[in-house]
Amino acid sequence: MRKAIAMEYSANEKKALEIVVNGEKYLRHAIKTHYVTVGENYLDIVEKYVKDIYREGDILSISEKIIALCQGRVIYKKDIKLSAMAKFLCRFVNVTPAGEAVGNPYKMQIAIDLCGRFKVLYAAIAAGIGKVFKKKGIFYKIVGEEVIGLDGFCDDAFDDYLEMGILIPNEPDRVCREIHSALGISCMIVDANDLTVDILGKSDDLAESKDFYCALIKDNPAGQANQQTPLILIHKEK
Repeated sequence: MRKAIAMEYSANEKKALEIVVNGEKYLRHAIKTHYVTVGENYLDIVEKYVKDIYREGDILSISEKIIALCQGRVIYKKDIKLSAMAKFLCRFVNVTPAGEAVGNPYKMQIAIDLCGRFKVLYAAIAAGIGKVFKKKGIFYKIVGEEVIGLDGFCDDAFDDYLEMGILIPNEPDRVCREIHSALGISCMIVDANDLTVDILGKSDDLAESKDFYCALIKDNPAGQANQQTPLILIHKEK
């Protein structure tokens, strides 16, 4: 077994280095990478930035965005034809601190293209009724995780993201198994922002519940602006 190099753990600005889950203390080290572009190899990225500092028992949290970019799971603005329905429906979406989501007409159009006009219209009507009873999230429960995880078409991180939408990764569990098999690194792929966290996939050796792994990164230690730290190495203190 390889020996990890000595290192100092560091966190992003305004993010906590330590977190306590189930009475145990964990350190979350934010790993700064190069600017990942479409078509890169995620195995090469993990090996370059994580292999030498990883210790047995650590967990690597990987942003779904860089896996999706590596897989080419992008849709470019120039290839999207906005419909009147997308332009209309996006006007009624609540914008949160986590972003505009389908309040962006291009994201709404992708939702329509992915789910179909009738399903999106039904979801929008149901969400409108839900607002009357102060129930949130109905639209996304109906359209599903593909739309929930849709990213891009925004300028809060990098200019390139203005021109493309980024879908969720394909087969995230398989990707995690591949990373673990090739590099011996226990990992999970996460869709996180400053409001919500979801575990899209994890390697088979991570046997705890999704709630446990969500708790480890519930405050989104990777950040959601231009920190360029899509990899978070989680280490349990002895």
